[in-house]
Amino acid sequence: MSQYHHITNEERFYIWNASREGVNQRTIAETLGRHPSTISREMKRNRSGRSIMYTHYWACEIVKRRKKWVASTKHRKVTEEIGGMIEQLVRQLLSPEQVSGYLKEHHNVSLSHETIYRYIYEDKARHEELKPFLRQGKKLRRKRYGSGARVSKIPNRRCISERPVIVDKKTRVGDWECDTVVGLDRKSVLVTVVDRLTLYTCCARVYTHTADVVSRAIIRMLKPHIDKVKTLTFDNGSEFVMHEKVAKSLNAETYFAHPYSSWERGTNENTNGLLRQFFPKKTDFNLVTNQELKNAVENLNNRPRKTRGYLTPNQMFNNPLSGS
Repeated sequence: MSQYHHITNEERFYIWNASREGVNQRTIAETLGRHPSTISREMKRNRSGRSIMYTHYWACEIVKRRKKWVASTKHRKVTEEIGGMIEQLVRQLLSPEQVSGYLKEHHNVSLSHETIYRYIYEDKARHEELKPFLRQGKKLRRKRYGSGARVSKIPNRRCISERPVIVDKKTRVGDWECDTVVGLDRKSVLVTVVDRLTLYTCCARVYTHTADVVSRAIIRMLKPHIDKVKTLTFDNGSEFVMHEKVAKSLNAETYFAHPYSSWERGTNENTNGLLRQFFPKKTDFNLVTNQELKNAVENLNNRPRKTRGYLTPNQMFNNPLSGS
């Protein structure tokens, strides 16, 4: 029997789009390789109580809230006995992470350090009593994940300084710059890729800018033009951590700009600014239709550009005589 995997947010996005277009649940299930009952259960369980319609926004929001509630109850497995051990170890100046390791090693008790932190912080009196023994007891503690991209955390990252000189000259088609445009409350995202020579633009809407989702979007957009993909240049956002997957799928080389040097990807930055003409800041891209996005991209690709002798990106990109 094959192992079950939870419905992903990307699949929820597809279910929402397909159901809006009148595709039945059985066809959706076949496309996603799921059982029809899985799709039916998803659409019933994760829709807003105030609406009979299933939307990917509410589905993702409901799942997120459910996970948050489950996480908030995890500390309940801290029994009175285990709680006493935690407090004793903290008083010995062990950090919650060290306490977690000690309990697992010597008492076969598996607790994450976050669960131990929740146990300490939940009760005000307990927190005040243990605060002097915590490493940062006088500071407001915050979780360390989600604090932004770190260059060192991008595996096998190659700096833009290693990129072939010909890319800087903009004399050939196939050198792309990649970025994301974030919508209202960071809950909706556009992934953009732009060819440096022709300014030809591709754009896709995704529900989040996790590395897996963004990498799939880039591959999906550029696959039809794979013979015109030589290099891709990214910024140092964590959404581009899976650049090696992109490189392998498109048979291309990937490079990263220096941190805080957006001008090194000026073509993409300028294009994102042009997209804002259609979708101003604070736009909720979840409310933007596929046709509206398609119209905006077609407008850019058919717009004569002064820097390109008033040729359009489409004319240059599809011209067999363009640089290669």
